Amino acid sequence: MPTHAERRVVPYTPQQVFDMVADVERYPEFLPWCVAARIRQRPQPNMFVADLVIGYKVFRERFTSQVTLTRPDRVDVKYYEGPFRYLNNHWQLEPYGDGGCVIDFYVDFEFHSRFLQKVIKTLFNEAVQRMVGAFEKRAVALYGPGKLHPHAPADTVAPSKG
Repeated sequence: MPTHAERRVVPYTPQQVFDMVADVERYPEFLPWCVAARIRQRPQPNMFVADLVIGYKVFRERFTSQVTLTRPDRVDVKYYEGPFRYLNNHWQLEPYGDGGCVIDFYVDFEFHSRFLQKVIKTLFNEAVQRMVGAFEKRAVALYGPGKLHPHAPADTVAPSKG
């Protein structure tokens, strides 16, 4: 039952962050442990079903989710099938200052396998920090370093449950 909730101010517009998050097929290029991604179908213009393959050492698991895009401020992920008992995930994006945004990120999941659940409990905080860092580096690569107003609020991270 690992859960991670975080609000973070970044020097990118909601549209820029939205486009980066919605570009699921590019995740294997920068996201740790994501070894493959594909869009399986697009039942509506603002929705797609995607398969992601996650790999860590000898483990490799595919999972399928429905992604709903509410441009420019929200991405919701609804879990369909794979190694999880459940997966809840969203990105909420709010404009901030001159060209920045506040990201409200939430992920909560549980594996079917007790073994995988035990493994993720020990690695969860490190894994989330690496993934958040990967998205930050991707934003810099796509849009440049950006600058925040000097009075931007500090990042807020809710405690992770493991």
